[in-house]
Amino acid sequence: MDSALIPEGARRCPFPVFAAGIAVASAVLLWGVYAMGLVWIKGLNQTNMNDYYGFALWIWADLAVIAIGGGAFFTGLLRYVFGIDELKHIINLAVVIGVICYSSALLILAIDIGQPLRGWFIFWHANVHSMLTEVAFCLSLYFSVLIIEFIPLVLENRQLDKVPFFHNLGHNMHGIMAVFAATGAFLSCFHQGSLGGVAGVLYGRPFAFREGLLIWPWTFFLFTWSAAAYGPCFTLTVCKIFEGVTRKKLVKDNVVDLLAKISGWMIATYIIAKIIDTIYWAGVTVSDMGFSFMHFYSDNAFYGVWILFTEIVICGIVPAILLTVKRFREDKKLLILAIVLGTIGVCINRWVMVLQVVAVPVMSFDTWALYIPSWQEVATTILPIAYGIIVLSLAYRYLPMFPQEQELYDAK
Repeated sequence: MDSALIPEGARRCPFPVFAAGIAVASAVLLWGVYAMGLVWIKGLNQTNMNDYYGFALWIWADLAVIAIGGGAFFTGLLRYVFGIDELKHIINLAVVIGVICYSSALLILAIDIGQPLRGWFIFWHANVHSMLTEVAFCLSLYFSVLIIEFIPLVLENRQLDKVPFFHNLGHNMHGIMAVFAATGAFLSCFHQGSLGGVAGVLYGRPFAFREGLLIWPWTFFLFTWSAAAYGPCFTLTVCKIFEGVTRKKLVKDNVVDLLAKISGWMIATYIIAKIIDTIYWAGVTVSDMGFSFMHFYSDNAFYGVWILFTEIVICGIVPAILLTVKRFREDKKLLILAIVLGTIGVCINRWVMVLQVVAVPVMSFDTWALYIPSWQEVATTILPIAYGIIVLSLAYRYLPMFPQEQELYDAK
């Protein structure tokens, strides 16, 4: 029965091996679900959040998965709106990753509010003056768009495609996918930006506060830019993990090279803007508010100047150079190094904009407030990783996620 569901011509590991892998991931998933249940039943006292840290590990994970899931909206925009046809060979993977990341983000928010049965309040009793309300609306709507983009891939399952209704539905949905891709890009740009805007308007937190254009702080634009720049890095990273685990070539080099090149130039332009923003913040904004640059960096291991250097130089300038220079990009080891560094870089950016923002002392009697998460927070943060592994594994086994797989296998 299992073999009848596998894409025609594709080769997969024996079902017992596959089931064993799913069982391991499911065990981790259940650990996270147990922790989530404790939080919902007993409340947020299961966490180590306090008056300093109203936002903590969960919110970093939320912003991080939204950022690395940005490869879905950006790749979809390039494929369906700008008509870069080569990307049709990797768009399915990008969409699956997007579904996983955005459903994980919504799950994290459901955990974070503490009372999930009242989650609908944000829609029915919306605070129209809050950027977080806009984020909630755009997140939910864009997740709906991703589901619509995911449906045609599901309908291409070997058995479902035999049903005339499903075959025609999937074919017709492919024909109008540009509309959903454009809508998704619009929604994603706004919620990515608003997440950055939330930090940028915190006047009482000078580490995050930024000046900007009209009502939008610079972080509004930098968050959107970084998601579009680094999101494809995560898509390529997952692709390379698949190729390493399966020991098969799944996407042609020209497709990988094209997406890596686009990502490289996006990173290059973003990192220039980020450097300008940092210099202006350090030289003008900080001094105008009565602080010095080093006030925001500590001798402790978590928030030293090393984190700024790592984000901008190691995980910004380095991958930008490796991905924009053709001879570096064509070196497989350097390519993998670049996309992994890019993925880490955007996660570091979200880390400092969530945790370092509230760790920095802003009053004369304050000290650095370090944060150690509870095991429940760790478990529920790992939960989306296990969930993502399961969904990706199922999608790879039963759906034509890599259209070039059979062609590359036959050519081997």
